[in-house]
Amino acid sequence: MSRAPDASSLRLPGPWTHRAVSANGIRLHVAECDGGGPLVVLLHGFPEFWWSWRHQLPALAAGGYRVVAADLRGYGESDKTPRGYDLWTLAGDVAGLIRALGESRAHLIGHGWGGLIAWTVTALHPRLVLSLTALAAPHPLAVRSAVARDPRGQGLATARYVAAFQLPRWPERSLRRDGGARVARILSAWSGPEWQASEDFAEAVGHYRRAIQVTGVVHSALEYYRWAARSQLRAEGRRFAAAAARIPTVPVLQVHGALDPCVLVPTAAASRRWAGAAHELHVMAGTGHFPHEERPAASTALLGGFLSSS
Repeated sequence: MSRAPDASSLRLPGPWTHRAVSANGIRLHVAECDGGGPLVVLLHGFPEFWWSWRHQLPALAAGGYRVVAADLRGYGESDKTPRGYDLWTLAGDVAGLIRALGESRAHLIGHGWGGLIAWTVTALHPRLVLSLTALAAPHPLAVRSAVARDPRGQGLATARYVAAFQLPRWPERSLRRDGGARVARILSAWSGPEWQASEDFAEAVGHYRRAIQVTGVVHSALEYYRWAARSQLRAEGRRFAAAAARIPTVPVLQVHGALDPCVLVPTAAASRRWAGAAHELHVMAGTGHFPHEERPAASTALLGGFLSSS
């Protein structure tokens, strides 16, 4: 059996600095580009780590922002705790990170699970948020509603991967097997064809395959999905739904791929009910589940324009 990669191997070089920040009782790894202005916190999704924001980190810093991309709890060099993979706790991680960075408020930008966390921070810790951008991430209650309302559409799209992730042990072995080969298949299945044909995609696949093999990462990543499914059957899920329903008072931007097979465009559009008055949805043609990686220039331009107007 080959040895698992060390988490430090994910501290990839670039025009950013790496450090650990203590927040919410754990240690979070962050990569930072400081343009001297307001704080922008970038939150990645599955099956990625901070590096998914490699295009946006320097570009947004050049626009005058202090930009911080974090490894979520359980990913990369951040702590892999035995529990805490519920949206309550994950939102607390981000709230604690903003404070630990010495800031009173931040612009939040999240993709996938990072976007769900950003929606939750905005609902539970509204005084910390300047604006919210969610890429491939509808409001948590929009996803919940769509799965029940549209079982043959969003329900089936969700079940294709979430159901298998509920099994014990097998999903972990499946994702680690053959050097993380299943991660490559997931990235291909979830993304648009143009990115798949690029050198950038090949590089991303290599890094994400290595990242999922770091000890503790795959189990932690799957615990996000397990909590999401199981909470629907528990009182905790009802309490979370009530808390997350708080309408934002800050500007909200959604960026979504027209070809996203995981979260359908109608589900993203349904977020409008929980997004507040200053809400905008931008759907990118020919794009799958990873807009910021598949179309980095267009995505970064959208983000920069939104931040400057927020």
